[in-house]
This record gives sequence, C-alpha cells and structure tokens, in this order.
Amino acid sequence: MAHPLARAARAEHLRDRAPVEVLRSGGRVVEARTPHLVPPPDAGSLADLPFRNAEQAPDAEVLTRRRPDGGWQQVTARQFAEQVAATARGLIAAGVRPGGRIVLMSRTRYEWTLLDFAAWAAGASVVPVYPTSAIEQAEWILRDSGAVLAVAEDAGTAEVLTVAIARTGGTVPLWRLDEDAVAALGELGRSVPAGEMERRRRALGPDSEATLIYTSGTTGRPKGCLLTHANFLTEAANCHALLEPVFTAATGETPSTLLFLPLAHVLGRMIQVTCVFGRIRFGHSPSLKPDELRPDLAAFGATFLVGVPYLFEKIHQLGRAEAQAKGAVRVFDRAAEVAVRHARAELAALAGGGGPVPLSLRLAHRLYDALVYRRVRQAMGGRIRYAISGGSSIDPELLLFFAGAGVLVYEGYGLTETTGPSTVNPPLRPRPGTVGPPVPGSAVRIAEDGEVFLSGGQVFDGYYELGAEPAEREQWFATGDLGRLDEDGYLTITGRKKEILVTSGGKNVSPGPLEDRLRAHPLISQALVVGNGRPYVGALLTLDPEAVEQFLRQQPPTPAATTTVDVSSAVPAHPAVLASLAEAVQAVNSTVSRAESIRRVRVVGGDFTEERGLLTPSLKVRRQAVSTAYRRDIEQLYG
Repeated sequence: MAHPLARAARAEHLRDRAPVEVLRSGGRVVEARTPHLVPPPDAGSLADLPFRNAEQAPDAEVLTRRRPDGGWQQVTARQFAEQVAATARGLIAAGVRPGGRIVLMSRTRYEWTLLDFAAWAAGASVVPVYPTSAIEQAEWILRDSGAVLAVAEDAGTAEVLTVAIARTGGTVPLWRLDEDAVAALGELGRSVPAGEMERRRRALGPDSEATLIYTSGTTGRPKGCLLTHANFLTEAANCHALLEPVFTAATGETPSTLLFLPLAHVLGRMIQVTCVFGRIRFGHSPSLKPDELRPDLAAFGATFLVGVPYLFEKIHQLGRAEAQAKGAVRVFDRAAEVAVRHARAELAALAGGGGPVPLSLRLAHRLYDALVYRRVRQAMGGRIRYAISGGSSIDPELLLFFAGAGVLVYEGYGLTETTGPSTVNPPLRPRPGTVGPPVPGSAVRIAEDGEVFLSGGQVFDGYYELGAEPAEREQWFATGDLGRLDEDGYLTITGRKKEILVTSGGKNVSPGPLEDRLRAHPLISQALVVGNGRPYVGALLTLDPEAVEQFLRQQPPTPAATTTVDVSSAVPAHPAVLASLAEAVQAVNSTVSRAESIRRVRVVGGDFTEERGLLTPSLKVRRQAVSTAYRRDIEQLYG
C-alpha cells in the first residue's frame, strides 16, 4: 500500500514549492537558505485573525471544544470571533491597558486559545507559566514581566500564583478558569464599547509584542524571549504554505489536529496560531501521556499531529508491549523490520532515487498492515497519516518504523527564540535523521566550530530585560547547538556545545544521539550519558516497569549474555533484563567509534520526571539536576 504522498509527489507544483539555495566554502556546505513563500507582513497583527476568518468564512468550523459531559462541540469562525471580542472587552474592563501583560498558568484547553487572542484584541499579551512550575518560578515571571493580571486554571495553580503574587508585594488580580472566569469577563465587558477594542486592535502592528515566553532551560534563571506579531505571522504563513497544500492533496481530507502540547511552550503556541491563520480545525487535550491522550485521539479524529519524540517513542513501546502480552512480540518485531525496509524503499522512490518496492516486500508489508500497522495507526486516532516531531531529536529508525506503518513523521528544529520551527523536512522530500532544510523565509549557517546559526523573520529581536532598552537585533542567532548541512541544505543536529563530553583521553562525545537510541529500547524509560573528564563513557538508565513486567512474563530466565558492556543495578533487576539492556547498549555502540562507546551502565531507581525536577516541561533531561540527584550512582560507574 503506497503512502498517499506518493500521489501528491507527481504534482510538480507541490514537489518544488520551496527550492533551497546552498553556499559552499572549503569543500563543505556552510549555509542554506529558502526564499519566502509568503512575504513578511507590513501591517496588521495576530489579533486580526479571528475577525478576518469570521468575515471571510463565518460558518467554517475552526475549533472544537470539549463539552462538560466530555463530548465535543464545534465552534464556527463567527462564534469564536464573538467570544474573543467579549473576552477582550472583559479584560479591558478589568483594567488591562494597551501593552499590558497577563500571566496565564494552565494546561492546554480551549480557554487558553481564547484568552490568547482576546489579550491581543485588547492590545495586551499573554505571558505563559507552565502549570507544573514552582512558586519561585512563577514569582520570577510575575516580577520580571510586570504582569497586571493573572489567570489560573484551578485550585492548584491558583495557590501557586497567590503565593507568588504575595511574594512580589503586588496586588495583581487573580482569575480562575474553573470558576468560570471567561463568562465573568464577558459579563464585565458589556459596559465597554466595541469601538474601544477595535481602536486597540488596529493600533497593533507587526512589530508589536505578541508574547513574552520564559525559556524553561536546564540551569539558571529563565530568560524572557520577547516575540512579536511579525515573528508568529511570518512563521505561520510560510509553514502553512509549505505543508498544508501537500497534506490536503495527499489525503483528500480537510485537515484537523488535536493540540496536546503545552501552550506555554512555543511549539504548541505556534501550531495554535498556524491553525487559526489557516482555518485548520483543532481541539485541545490537556495531557501528553499516551494513556490519557489516546481516548481523545480516538474521539476527535485528527488527520495530523504535532508532538515530541516522547510521544512517538511511547506509542511504539506500548504497541510492542501489547503484542508481548498476547505472545506475539516476534510478530511485532518482524513487522517493525519490514516497516523499516519498506519505508526506506518507499522514501527512496519518493525522492526519485529508487525503483518500485519489491513484490515480496510489498506482500509482507500488506500482511503486517493487517496484523500490526493498523493497530499502531488506531493508537493515534485511526485517521492520522502524517505528523511533525519537534522539541528534541528522534531516532531515525523510529521515524522509518512509523513511515512503514503508514504515518510519516517529519522532524523539525527550532527554539523559543525562533518562534518554533526554523527547519522542517519538506513533505515530498523527507530525509529521516535530518531536521530538514530551512523553512521558507529563513536561513541556516554553520560556524567553523560547527555551531548552528539561524536567521529569518521568525527570529526574535533579543531577550527581555526589565527596564532596559531593547537590544539592536543581530542578523544571525547563535543557537548553542552543533550541526552540519548536507549538499541539499538539510540540517543534522549532532549535539549541543555545552553538553559535549570530553573524556580524560581527549575524545569529544555528543551524548544526545546515544541517549535517543537508548530510549528507543522498550525496557528503557530514560537515559543519561556521562563521562566528562572520565576515562570512558557511562550511562544511567531507568526502566519502564510495565514493559519489564511483560518482558519477564514472556521471557524465560536466561543467563546474562557475554558483551563488552558492564551492567549493574541499584535496584533489584532480573538477569534477563540486564542481559537485554547489555545487548541494547552494544547495539548502540555499534553506531559509534570505540572511544565514544558506552562501557558501563547502571540501572537506577525512580524515573526522570518533570515532577521531580529532572525534566523540563518539554520533556528534555535536566542534565545537571539528574547528575546531582544520582551523583553516587555516577561514581559507581567509575568505582
């Protein structure tokens, strides 16, 4: 069964939408740039989008919101614009002035989107706070941003914000979504003339502040990234022009998505804006956890998803665990192998570099589609045929598995400072293992030391400093990431400058790719690779308890395999589990040089979670926090 993108690939106007220009120096590609598909805006703001939609397509279903009974209710463009206007007038009545900032601490939900656009329509902006943030973090954001109003989702977030507000010595009014803040704001705003909101909305321009997002970071105090309306509009318009026509032509369906990424994170916010910009119907789900997300995916019926590697890793691991529970793990593993081979052949054909998929492989793929792949797609809602992954790197083998299962996952790359994606794999020319060429209207440059620099209309002007004048914008933003460009301008991220480990033997080791490959193993939940200043590379691993239980239920006890990897455990672990981990590490080691290979591994108790302060809200490992929490285990690796 050929992927529907194969049909769209025959349309040259879709295939060659964004040609990439490359610059070479010293025999290597040092710069890649992609021209705009949509020029940067010279007027207007994000606040105009709901009202433009209501004027152009008033009955179009642009959002789907959850009803109190758990069902879904469609929201038309006209209804959304009316709700935005009513809430904006309520914010004005509550004392929010043009340029004011509103702190919002909530999970992903319909009211988040509504308040975002209402704040813009009132001439203000939303400053997001992750719902898992500590009081100290909320206090810093409130104090540094100078927020004039705060909104909490529920009792828990309200308690954090109440204490944080008290510590600042301020009198910031606090509203609660679970106490019907939106309805109360709507009632309060009845006395505000509609003309006042219109005056404020029309006073905004592309260079006006759209939001102040504080980077979660892995160390140190968060820094505020001031993003403008032009940053978002440039990114949304060009990503929509690049992707939407291809995906619509490929599937023949009206696109829709379920947004479950935290809206406090720039990627979730960017998807929200792009959907409103393109009138792509979307709904909200409050959790990234697969067990909680899967019912919403099944009920909503999205055609595409935007997620982080954690989600795709867990869907794969859950699928294998379910097969193992039914005694069919060998069938799943064989299906995974066929999926990867089939995807390689199909993507090569899509790129024009290969012939048709061999008949024997097509027949095997058809068989496993009925047995395995259909279940994988069902776990994602049943209608998903493509997805976008960002936030951190993902194992290329996992991308090929999903492609073979009928869901093409496109990897992209960006930061808060770049309003989300700066590169993305083009839908008809994907290259798993890369994060793609620059999005239209942007450029990538590789410095002499391998650092990635980014440029384009989506790149912010600089970090916000309370009381300081805005800094003059630099043409290129230094990301701190390391990477390389291939001959066609596709970027591969190879590590992070600050995270490079240098062993006592002087070997530079990038831990990220090793950790990505380790996490792909079904028994492994999280991984931290260490070795800076040490004689060799080691790793800490945490286990997935459910996967281990199912593994032992199906796996007869066997002695540990003979490998070059020394595996120890700080918690009780069956020898068969340790043997499986040793084989997994040895497989990872086969992809790197001996000096970069992992020599010793230690299984540790607990897990690296956001609740323990060991993961960022976007589920990246806080390396320093984990190293501190498990310092004794690290010493055991070198004892």
